[in-house]
Amino acid sequence: MPVLNYAAELQNQAAEWRRHLHRHPELLYDVQATADFIAGKLRQFGVDEVIEGIGRTGVVGLIHGRAGEGRTIGLRADMDALPIGEETGRPWASTIPGKMHACGHDGHMAMLLGAAKYLAETRNFRGRVAVIFQPAEEGGGGGKAMIEDGLMDRFSIAEVYGMHNFPGLPVGAFAIRPGPIMAATDEFRIVITGRGGHAAQPHKAIDPIMIGSQIVGALQMIVSRSADPVSALVVSVTEFHAGFAHNVIPSQAELGGTVRSFTPENRDLAEGRIRAIAEGLAAVHGAKAAVTYTRNYPRRSITRARRAMPRTPRSRLPASRRSIPTSRRGRRRRIFPTCSRPGRAPSSFSAMATAPGCTTRTMISTTRRSPTAFPTGSASPKPASPPEPAKQNQGFSSGSRFCMEGRVVP
Repeated sequence: MPVLNYAAELQNQAAEWRRHLHRHPELLYDVQATADFIAGKLRQFGVDEVIEGIGRTGVVGLIHGRAGEGRTIGLRADMDALPIGEETGRPWASTIPGKMHACGHDGHMAMLLGAAKYLAETRNFRGRVAVIFQPAEEGGGGGKAMIEDGLMDRFSIAEVYGMHNFPGLPVGAFAIRPGPIMAATDEFRIVITGRGGHAAQPHKAIDPIMIGSQIVGALQMIVSRSADPVSALVVSVTEFHAGFAHNVIPSQAELGGTVRSFTPENRDLAEGRIRAIAEGLAAVHGAKAAVTYTRNYPRRSITRARRAMPRTPRSRLPASRRSIPTSRRGRRRRIFPTCSRPGRAPSSFSAMATAPGCTTRTMISTTRRSPTAFPTGSASPKPASPPEPAKQNQGFSSGSRFCMEGRVVP
């Protein structure tokens, strides 16, 4: 059956999977119920091997093609939700207080389950496909944990294809661009220690709230006055905690925030200026500032967009469905699998897309380790999924219509 027809027939079932997962969100590595659901579905589909507990609670399913020996290609989705209370009132709303699939990972899992079902039924490819369900994408480094647990070497994975929803694009559209597309993400925390006192006698205190307020204002000058104006840098203060009574000047105040950058130079600049500003302003007022700066995920840079896109001639795409997105400062945590082969610098391309009937948009992020990773006649692993991920990966070869016309998970 053609992939598009299969996707249309699978839509209601995939929607049921997504809504089940949406009702039962779990956080970080504590996704055992989700992993059990995924593993059960993979076995039901007839996936050849289902391996649980990779990277603590990750799941990997191996599907063997019927066209002979070949490479192992990875298709990846994430499983964890966010610590957010849901107030949508939808019938499939979260049943767990304080937890919600607000980032679309429920849709990612449903899409990859659809891909696994299609591949297990058709097997019209060479080599193997590894469907990878990763825990702890939301800041827990789950991809790194899976790699350290042998993901890439144990299953001899040559390429990994990932995707993520992308709010803001018109439904049914996809977008792609070369170069940096997802920013590096860091976080900082500043603890200001002054001297507490009575609010009616501020001259006897060293007010950390006043000092913190000045630091917040001064940090805004990093982007406007320290960074090159043609480069992209974000410094946002998102937390300010101090005090416990209306008539007491506290002894401490705490600030927290995030930095997003596209170049190592700006990353270094931001860290250095945050430390200098916080420590300097605190010292001016007789206080102390302790700065903790944590570097998290590095930037996501797309190096093969130009080479990948000619497979789908631009003239074949409706003008309303072509887009070159601006770089995004939202963090992407899937880059660890792309950097796990020493001596083989991976190249990759990404796209952002939206799909009819979806509550979230989709970004397709494709990582290639070798231009020959898919031998002749083995292109099926990419188009494999009926829901979005694989379909839109397919969208960069002969099946690009799916990104624009296909039906996917509601």
